[in-house]
Amino acid sequence: MKKWVYRFGGGKAEGGVADVAMLGGKGANLAEMASLGLPVPPGLTIVTDACAWYFENGKTLPDGLKEQVLEGISAMEAETGRTFGGSTRPLLLSIRSGARASMPGMMDTVLNLGLNDETVQALGHDAGDARFAWDSYRRFIQMYADVVMGLDHEVFEEILEDEKARYGHEYDTDLSSVEWQHVVSLYKQVIEEELGESFPQDPHVQLWQAIVGVFSSWTNPRATTYRSLHRIPEHWGTAVNVQAMVFGNLGSSSATGVAFTRNPSTGRKELYGEFLVNAQGEDVVAGIRTPHSLTEDGRISSGSDKPSMEKLMPETFREFKAICDRLEAHYRDMQDLEFTVERGKLWMLQTRSGKRTTRAALKIAVDLVDEGVITQEEAVSRIEPPSLDQLLHPTIDPRVERVVLGSGLPASPGAAAGEIVFTAEEAVEAEAAGRKVILVRIETSPEDIHGMHAAEAILTTRGGMTSHAAVVARGMGIPCVVGAGTLRVDLRNEQLLCPGGVILGRGDTITLDGSSGQVLRGNVPMIQPELSGDFGRLMEWADKARRMSVRTNADTPQDARSARSFGAEGIGLCRTEHMFFEGDRIQVMREMILAEDEAGRREALDRLLPMQRSDFTELFAIMHGLPVTIRLLDPPLHEFLPKSDEEIIEVARAMELQPAFLRRRIDALHEFNPMLGHRGCRLAISYPEIAAMQARAIFEAAVAAARSTGEAVELEIMVPLVGLRSELDYVKDCIDRVANEVSREAGMSINYLAGTMIELPRAALRAHVIAETAEFFSFGTNDLTQTTFGMSRDDAATFIPTYQRKGILEEDPFVSLDFDGVGELIRIAAERGRATRPSLKLGICGEHGGDPASITFCEQTGLDYVSCSPFRVPIARLAAAQAAIAQRRGSASRAG
Repeated sequence: MKKWVYRFGGGKAEGGVADVAMLGGKGANLAEMASLGLPVPPGLTIVTDACAWYFENGKTLPDGLKEQVLEGISAMEAETGRTFGGSTRPLLLSIRSGARASMPGMMDTVLNLGLNDETVQALGHDAGDARFAWDSYRRFIQMYADVVMGLDHEVFEEILEDEKARYGHEYDTDLSSVEWQHVVSLYKQVIEEELGESFPQDPHVQLWQAIVGVFSSWTNPRATTYRSLHRIPEHWGTAVNVQAMVFGNLGSSSATGVAFTRNPSTGRKELYGEFLVNAQGEDVVAGIRTPHSLTEDGRISSGSDKPSMEKLMPETFREFKAICDRLEAHYRDMQDLEFTVERGKLWMLQTRSGKRTTRAALKIAVDLVDEGVITQEEAVSRIEPPSLDQLLHPTIDPRVERVVLGSGLPASPGAAAGEIVFTAEEAVEAEAAGRKVILVRIETSPEDIHGMHAAEAILTTRGGMTSHAAVVARGMGIPCVVGAGTLRVDLRNEQLLCPGGVILGRGDTITLDGSSGQVLRGNVPMIQPELSGDFGRLMEWADKARRMSVRTNADTPQDARSARSFGAEGIGLCRTEHMFFEGDRIQVMREMILAEDEAGRREALDRLLPMQRSDFTELFAIMHGLPVTIRLLDPPLHEFLPKSDEEIIEVARAMELQPAFLRRRIDALHEFNPMLGHRGCRLAISYPEIAAMQARAIFEAAVAAARSTGEAVELEIMVPLVGLRSELDYVKDCIDRVANEVSREAGMSINYLAGTMIELPRAALRAHVIAETAEFFSFGTNDLTQTTFGMSRDDAATFIPTYQRKGILEEDPFVSLDFDGVGELIRIAAERGRATRPSLKLGICGEHGGDPASITFCEQTGLDYVSCSPFRVPIARLAAAQAAIAQRRGSASRAG
């Protein structure tokens, strides 16, 4: 029969910290503390597999579970000398959840289980304190009714507040045993009135319903949301810990508290925490009473006149401090602990690696290396890469009150405040006038790029995490909230319509929190980022540990400078089309597109050439000594043309054209499915003069930069959307021809690689043939995901959340790489490409290049580099280091 239950207590345990997947974090650590001989109340853990069984088998419990639980309770009875449900010396139980990943406060707990109208009398007699017993009973009824019976705890809080007012009491601790008995009777009465059933008196019924209640809390809304945000798989399930109760509410010699072995906000090496005398654990975290500081230093710094535990219970405090030091040394990390003191006896209820701010995490990791506790590689492995965002962007001051107008998807982190504007042109004008603005759009397009550059932040009411606004904002390093569906943009009246009838207009100030997705009213105070010395030291260790290089996606000199400051080792993607939207260039670009013949196109291209050359020259000079990958024009030409009637009339007037003529040309360029239309290398084949102009601008800029810096440009030219080798051959011939011309004119040889972006399944499958021409592959995973799944990343945001909610997709494939499908194509292309050309350089430049899970895949697949937006470079550096460390450990383990 399968073992569903593992016991702990009395200085021994079945299992330990290595069994976290089976026992959950809480159960594994309780077992570990028991094995260390620490004072842990005896108990048992129901394994996570039982939770999975429960949901997979029609919410039933597996055979053998009840018998094993009852055997465990018998062992608890023997150790404590108490009896579960007994009329004398009753054993009460706590029923707690415990997933393998910490999910604080997300699931349910039931304390004091086993109390009823009979055992409450026995508990009071045994403790010599009837008030304590009835206080415990009312707590149990309230928690049980909430978790198991579905009656909101606010119903009970309202009764309690009314009774305290009637009795003239300020605090819960003021109520007498008789008064608590009356409160209990009112609690039971409201249960019957609201639910039509009595509060259960049988302790065994209470036990099994509470266990099922904790299992069920694995799928409650808050737990489901937390799992989604932290990528915790649903199939993991939660363990259930059944443990003998110990009581912190047994008078002035009893207490309960929480502590961290180091300060979780700053990382300083100091005991940090709070406690309450004559209380149970939920009192500390629920805010019902103001807790006191554990230490005298903490009391003094907080300005409290309430005695610290260090002063009030000096012997118990010394014992607790010694246990804290021992546990931190044992786990080699800062610990988060829960404890109870029952009439002077200390009991440890939990330890786990404590959650901390990123700044604290860096300090703790660096300090532990300096203390000789962990290695540099272990320090690198302990920092969550996405958390570095907290250090790279301004954040909302946590002390200020937030007036939330609405919320959307947190597409690009950081916070910014500014006046609302509804068009890119308004954003540019405002920036020129020295005003800070937030660009508010239904959705953005490449034509908005100049306004996006000018804005402090971007808000859209449509789109997902990989929409145009999200991708561009992340590349620029500016905050962005997308898909804010509760808000509505009225462009005609220039208004932002918010829930509750709030209407904001152009010029009104809002603040965007790109880390949480909230849209806030007014100019909210912020905290500016500071890259501390600990950050620099940890990144040095990460760079020593990683194998892959980290490049950036950069389209402007500003992007390039930011990326270099964050440690980028080159540019993995420069999207040349973004350069055409700047200033007066868009009009010249439109003249080229609207030209009736090649001569007209060439005349416009001759005017674009010096603009592109200037951009590339500055870019190459900034990145001198580092590789730069330039992608030739990719989007379809119609993206550069106006869309609305108002824009058409305005552009026609500026270009001295008839609006009707402009509409006809726009209609002629219209495509039913532009993502799969006339774009990428297809443009270069249809209009080779465009590719020739871009190639000349690139090569002339490379010559100019090499002369100004004294260092040759490490140049890579990338041809997009190739599916056939013959396509690449055609465009590469054009590139090579222009390179030879510029080389002769300049009297200088130009070294470069010509390659392609692998973003079509056919290209991946025919990589061995394409590699005969291509000297590098860069995986454009945004389009490769679109073409593999057959879904638009902009439209998928409307249904992917439903897929995730229903368990059809675990991850959004546009956020984290689809390893099985898209990943398989990457593996095939890498293997086949290098079979043809062993020196083939391989990289990734889609949005996945900044996603830690995708970076791990890239390390496992043997890619040479990842490329991501500038502000994700530190994240990618850290993730690449962690992937390399894990790969080496895995290889060593397999070799052993």
